[in-house]
Amino acid sequence: MIFANPLYFLLLLLLIPMIGWYIWKQRSMKASLRLSSSSGFEKAPKSLRMYLRHLPFVFRIIAFTLLVVALARPQTTNSWNTSTTEGIDIVLSLDISTSMLAEDLRPNRIEAAKDVAASFINGRPTDNIGLVIFAGESFTQCPLTTDHTVLLNLLKDIHCNMIEDGTAIGHGLATSVSRLKDSQAISKVIILLTDGTNNRGEVAPVTAAEIAKAYGIRVYTVGVGTKGEAPYPYPTATGVRYQNIPVEIDENVLTQIAQITGGLYFRATNNKALKEIYTEIDQMEKTKMSVQEYSKKQEEYAFFALAGLLFFLFEILLRYTILKNIP
Repeated sequence: MIFANPLYFLLLLLLIPMIGWYIWKQRSMKASLRLSSSSGFEKAPKSLRMYLRHLPFVFRIIAFTLLVVALARPQTTNSWNTSTTEGIDIVLSLDISTSMLAEDLRPNRIEAAKDVAASFINGRPTDNIGLVIFAGESFTQCPLTTDHTVLLNLLKDIHCNMIEDGTAIGHGLATSVSRLKDSQAISKVIILLTDGTNNRGEVAPVTAAEIAKAYGIRVYTVGVGTKGEAPYPYPTATGVRYQNIPVEIDENVLTQIAQITGGLYFRATNNKALKEIYTEIDQMEKTKMSVQEYSKKQEEYAFFALAGLLFFLFEILLRYTILKNIP
């Protein structure tokens, strides 16, 4: 056992004047009733009070000592834990173009993607995770952080029409790469989710993939949308109406991006498939980790503080019950 604040033990020096004062007080006490001779009381039996008269002071000394020990903060260091760190930096790159409002996933594609991404984030508390959104342009919604509460709040605030409409896959990927290029993590990963084909931006998706490869970044691409057509809501003067629109995902480009960077391409046609994809990525990226052992210090002051308080209460109890003095 070690002590975090050992200087508090100097308070134990106060025990010397406390004990000295008590001894002096006992010797200087004078009887309140004077007798010419006490020989008649020599064979009188001694009461329990006689044997216990010094016990309150002993309890006070013990209580004081225990409280000083508690102030010194005793700690045990004989327990060892193993801490695991993934050593992975991850950027979630999310398409927020208006086509993500299609309702082939429930309640729609963008809300389904946000729900699954939130579960993914909650399952990786030790990782640095960032968030990039893109449509006709792209920007960083949240830089790499381990403060996942902030990250989840920013993810929750995402909605379509935040930025100019369109699908700039290459631009979204390039922005994600820029967030990871200076990372010193063991593994750097981008999970890019989209439901369309690249039709905006100055950076071609394959070019962005080559840049990612140069920085050692692995990209997992996810195409979200059912096969064929999907119901899309159109607001009208009489309410929301639905129209089936064709689902057009450039799977060839998304597959190329994944292959170039050493990742994989997935297709999510419903909510269950999307969850399974993120679960699979989560399992694959947990294989790279480092292990660090450290000594864990555990505070033990509570026991001493409680014991000191109990002895103090015992002293008061004895002083005002069994050993109560009547002037």
